[in-house]
Amino acid sequence: MTDNIPLQPVRQKKRMDSKHRSGCCDCLRCCGRRDPRPRTVWLGHPEKRDQRYPRNVINNQKYNFFTFLPGVLFNQFKYFFNLYFLLLACSQFVVEMRLGALYTYWVPLGFVLAVTVIREAAEEIRCYMRDKEVNSQIYSKLTARGTVKVKSSNIQVGDLIIVEKNQRVPADMIFLRTSEKNGSCFLRTDQLDGETDWKLRLPVTCTQRLPTASDLLQIRSYVYAEEPNIDIHNFVGTFTREDSDPSVNESLSIENTLWASTVIASGTVVGVVLYTGRELRSVMNTSNPRSKIGLFDLEVNCLTKILFGALVVVSLVMVALQHFAGRWYLQIIRFLLLFSNIIPISLRVNLDMGKIVYSWVIRRDSKIPGTVVRSSTIPEQLGRISYLLTDKTGTLTQNEMVFKRLHLGTVAYGLDSMDEVQSHIFSIYTQQSQDPPAVKGLTLATKVRKTMSSRVHEAVKAIALCHNVTPVYESNGVTDQAEAERHYEDSCRVYQASSPDEVALVQWTESVGLTLVGRDQSSVQLRTPGGHILNFTILQIFPFTYESKRMGIIVRDESTGEITFYMKGADVVMAGIVQYNDWLEEECGNMAREGLRVLVVAKKSLTEEQYQDFEARYVQAKLSVHDRSLKVATVIESLEMEMELLCLTGVEDQLQTDVRPTLETLRNAGIKVWMLTGDKLETATCTAKNAHLVTRTQDIHIFRLVTNRGEAHLELNAFRRKHDCALVISGDSLEVCLKYYEYEFMELACQCPAVVCCRCAPTQKAQIVRLLQERTGKLTCAVGDGGNDVSMIQESDCGVGVEGKEGKQASLAADFSITQFKHLGRLLMVHGRNSYKRSAALSQFVIHRSLCISTMQAVFSSVFYFASVPLYQGFLIIGYSTIYTMFPVFSLVLDKDVKSEVAMLYPELYKDLLKGRPLSYKTFLIWVLISIYQGSIIMYGALLLFESEFVHIVAISFTSLILTELLMVALTIQTWHWLMIVAELLSLSCYIASLVFLHEFIDVYFIATLSFLWKVTVITLVSCLPLYVLKYLRRRFSPPSYSKLTS
Repeated sequence: MTDNIPLQPVRQKKRMDSKHRSGCCDCLRCCGRRDPRPRTVWLGHPEKRDQRYPRNVINNQKYNFFTFLPGVLFNQFKYFFNLYFLLLACSQFVVEMRLGALYTYWVPLGFVLAVTVIREAAEEIRCYMRDKEVNSQIYSKLTARGTVKVKSSNIQVGDLIIVEKNQRVPADMIFLRTSEKNGSCFLRTDQLDGETDWKLRLPVTCTQRLPTASDLLQIRSYVYAEEPNIDIHNFVGTFTREDSDPSVNESLSIENTLWASTVIASGTVVGVVLYTGRELRSVMNTSNPRSKIGLFDLEVNCLTKILFGALVVVSLVMVALQHFAGRWYLQIIRFLLLFSNIIPISLRVNLDMGKIVYSWVIRRDSKIPGTVVRSSTIPEQLGRISYLLTDKTGTLTQNEMVFKRLHLGTVAYGLDSMDEVQSHIFSIYTQQSQDPPAVKGLTLATKVRKTMSSRVHEAVKAIALCHNVTPVYESNGVTDQAEAERHYEDSCRVYQASSPDEVALVQWTESVGLTLVGRDQSSVQLRTPGGHILNFTILQIFPFTYESKRMGIIVRDESTGEITFYMKGADVVMAGIVQYNDWLEEECGNMAREGLRVLVVAKKSLTEEQYQDFEARYVQAKLSVHDRSLKVATVIESLEMEMELLCLTGVEDQLQTDVRPTLETLRNAGIKVWMLTGDKLETATCTAKNAHLVTRTQDIHIFRLVTNRGEAHLELNAFRRKHDCALVISGDSLEVCLKYYEYEFMELACQCPAVVCCRCAPTQKAQIVRLLQERTGKLTCAVGDGGNDVSMIQESDCGVGVEGKEGKQASLAADFSITQFKHLGRLLMVHGRNSYKRSAALSQFVIHRSLCISTMQAVFSSVFYFASVPLYQGFLIIGYSTIYTMFPVFSLVLDKDVKSEVAMLYPELYKDLLKGRPLSYKTFLIWVLISIYQGSIIMYGALLLFESEFVHIVAISFTSLILTELLMVALTIQTWHWLMIVAELLSLSCYIASLVFLHEFIDVYFIATLSFLWKVTVITLVSCLPLYVLKYLRRRFSPPSYSKLTS
């Protein structure tokens, strides 16, 4: 019974509790944490509640009105970088420490905070609007006054809610009534559990029998339900009607539930609301959104700590050279303030504005239309992804099944030869209508070698009968429903089933001439190409289960009285059931390699006596109390022997456009792809092969189902012996491995070229992401399209939501939203790469700009007896990092080393970024040395060449510094953009124009002389020319990888 152990109960409990604590509109906040309790819910009477329930609101916001400002400020000042500048600005209120005007410190800090607050506010407002759209969806509610419209957010526990076909279920409900004649409804649950199969749901028998829906309010009844919990596959409750004699009691199970985030696939249903808000199963399976901080930002934060260390060292050296004379501790603080430019406050502003530019460029890219950047704080993350975790259904596949192959052993029919199948079916039924006895003689004489037409006909008939598909007729504006049902109108018919595979098979039999036109609990009607209706009575149905991996049906042909047992299932189980043959295993392998989902179809003719004997034993087995399921299975297996193999069918789940080349691009870029899906193991394996997630040369190790420590140990040892092998593992086995051998399993899995996890719960997906981050320290990207992917998306370093037919839940919770999976390639290879490289260049240049002026200050102070006197004051110091150099330096966000087409063609370029070389300690040290060299040359040059007045030193050195910065930007740029040229010219013009107003600091008459011009020119050339020569020689003899592609 270990199969039923919940996933990591300890972890889940914590997660659930944190979800409870995080609610901002519940009573737990003021009265402490209260454990959820079972509840009694009266139908249509929300006022009769025995406890307080949360509001039915979806809330994806990080802050509320009151926590926004404190939260944003806390997130800013918890980093050393911003806290340092706050302390710096506050120190200027102390007179002994003041070095200049207050505005020189407070204006830059205020600007940084204003930009951050505005950006966060914009994202919160967008998030609020998206949540409001979902919370404002209108539903119909049954009341004593009739049907009224109600918003999703106003739905309460106990309300009777009407949900139409294709409408989202707004809260967790118990299914009371349906408009469907067969008294059941189908449910699409892919947003909840990732499974594509439609689920059959049954209403409460007592309420379904009521004449009208309004009678629900006339009866005195209630539902007793278990406390809210995380398990989406189980439910325990009871329905009680008190006003009948005797009172009615019905047990309720998962079959009677309609969970929120599922979609009604058939009819109109009425349900009573059980759970709302944070107590919804879907919400409990979703992690709390967390504020994501990019790895790049953490690296920059680390560099600022190094710069702070340098600042302290320089300040101490300056005071030490004064022999710690006088009030030396005040001198240390003054030097700390004097050299504070070593840590540039403009770095954060430039990087934040750069992120906004990258986000704007991504949104404007015509090659990936519809892409939305929902979190503009982490675009650089896209350039350093090592693990991509993707959902299957709706992300890699379209969830549209297409019949591709019919294999009869000696002959196979593909899409191009289906007309031959059609002609065989047509010839059989034409022959039947002309000479029925001959055909009957043919089908009964099994020893006579069958004609090809007869073999094709038997295979098609078996596929048309052996399924759980129900044809439903709807009015189409011309024909009403009743008439369409009576005449089997083709244009009004839609097929409903628990699996899209089955629908694809039935649609195919319709296309070749044998159409399923009617079905109820006891009969099936097929229509021949000539329009004749064939009637079959359903005697028994053995539904598909994950354990048996097969389904069967026993039918009686009304025209001949023949009883036939049809069965279809997976090749692994059917191989032992069908008669011996030499082609089944080989052809199944061939079709599976093509990525087709293979089913083996077989039949067995039964005499009336054989069936009566079977039925008696089957009924007896179903009545037994002990080991019922085992006894029933044994009876069915007595029939499943020596069955006649009819055919193999191959169905393909259509992949999204360009999934294969995209996955190949990602693989070549050094990104390992893991597929996490809630779907079946066979389906997941097929899709992995079809999408070339697993290449043709790679072996696949399918991890055996393990239930205890010993089995897990043996299986892990077996897996350890495999090399370059893709891993396929189920959620149950994964849970056992992570419980006992977490480290060993993750170590082995991380070595695999690809990993497929099937039957994964939403919380399990998030757990895998978290373990990857902890074990490898690498960046992860999660891609999904359904509500069951939200936890994984929010847990990953970079979440990408695919907007598709499954709704917007994943895309709204993601950091980036795309419309197709193929856009992911360009998002990472082009935009991710550019964002990271540009930010690295920008940050290093801003640090260089600040270190240059700090070096000059150090040289100046050391020459003038280590005095703590600023070299540049007032507007010069603010203007230097703003209007004089800001535009050219910031224009580096437009730079690119290769064209986007080249980056897509050579994904190997992306692999270089995974090592973090664009912003490393090595490149940082190189820029520090460049800054010290240039700062020293400019300052010593100005001191050597000035003539008489101190003001001339300021003029020469400051002008040389500005020109050096502009030249250095020009030397760094690899691809010129017209805005870069404008930025260079604009900054130079601003400086020249402002000289007129800077007479307080610079001698205007001196700068007009020839002496000034040649001195500035010489200093600037000496500071820049050697660096240009070194750069040229390096590119000549040791070029970077991308330069070979641009030449």
